Amino acid sequence: MAALTEKVYIRTAKEVTYLAACAVNGETPDRERIARMNLDNLYTVANGHQLTAVTAMALEKAGVRSAPFTQAKGKAIRKNAALDLDRAALTERLEAEKIWYMPLKGAVLAGYYPEYGMRQMSDNDILIDASRSKDVRKIMISLGFSLEQYGGEMHDEYVKKPVSYFEIHRSLFNHTNGKMYDYYKDVALRLISEESTTARRFSEEDFYVYLIAHEYRHFSESGTGLRSLLDVYVFWRKFGDQLDRDYLEAELEKLDLADFEKQNRELSLRLFSGENLSPQEEERLRYYIISGVYGTVQNKIIKQGRWRYFWSNLFLPYPQMAIQYPVLRKLPFLLPVCWLSRLIRRLVFKPNRILNKLKSLWNYGKQTKGH
Repeated sequence: MAALTEKVYIRTAKEVTYLAACAVNGETPDRERIARMNLDNLYTVANGHQLTAVTAMALEKAGVRSAPFTQAKGKAIRKNAALDLDRAALTERLEAEKIWYMPLKGAVLAGYYPEYGMRQMSDNDILIDASRSKDVRKIMISLGFSLEQYGGEMHDEYVKKPVSYFEIHRSLFNHTNGKMYDYYKDVALRLISEESTTARRFSEEDFYVYLIAHEYRHFSESGTGLRSLLDVYVFWRKFGDQLDRDYLEAELEKLDLADFEKQNRELSLRLFSGENLSPQEEERLRYYIISGVYGTVQNKIIKQGRWRYFWSNLFLPYPQMAIQYPVLRKLPFLLPVCWLSRLIRRLVFKPNRILNKLKSLWNYGKQTKGH
């Protein structure tokens, strides 16, 4: 199928938000409206925002069955189940080893959606006691995971076929994230201990502040998609009346995120409640729509500049490199060698990611020459 024009993509994305709203609000979509939709286009956009499962559930409630959506829903449910089982196996071992941990993001948010599998998950993010990361590495390998990356500033990456991908976090933000890094540097002090376990959790207020901070990081760097807005809506719909608004405002002010949160919350609440949006909200929504679920390299290039983006990816600064290559702390003059080693590892293990970034740089260059 040919790529959708931006106009068609945006129009279709609004149909996806309508159906997602129906699903999370327990409403039956209008069958006449669905009859006017192009289901192929609908699937393309929903898939680009990881909203195929929630869209499928809305279609089914209206009595509309589509093989691609039905298959995507089944796949999403199976993947969530596999991630849940693997997370349960890991947390059992963490408990036995007396290592504190806290599931993050999607692992928590999925439980707030009305139906299992409605909130699709790509991976499991878990924060652990950073001093025990070597012990966790042994546990992960013993559970059948392969180590993809170890020693990164924020997290280690583990993969287990067919679908389990885990990010084991030692911190929530890296030093380039400014106030967010400082705010969460001693995150353990903000956590609540679960009774008789080594599990930890945020209060509802602190979880929401982290949700907004995490979303802002993506929003400001390369963009983020409609699923992020839906997460905010689902969370606010469940806990909004219970939250300490004064505490939220004070903490968001510390992070310089109060204005971002207000605009984001108002957009998500109006969008998924079916209300009309202001012109400013329409423009903000457009940015979410064209960004896709994880943002785009193109957005990042626009924000950073073409060559700054290229060099910052190729030559990470010393503090980040020293975390990935601890030898640099004793032998900093080896930095160029480590840069070369990192490039070779990326070319060997993640060639598609490198190729996609180069394509985006090339396409951006062609676009700017045309203006």
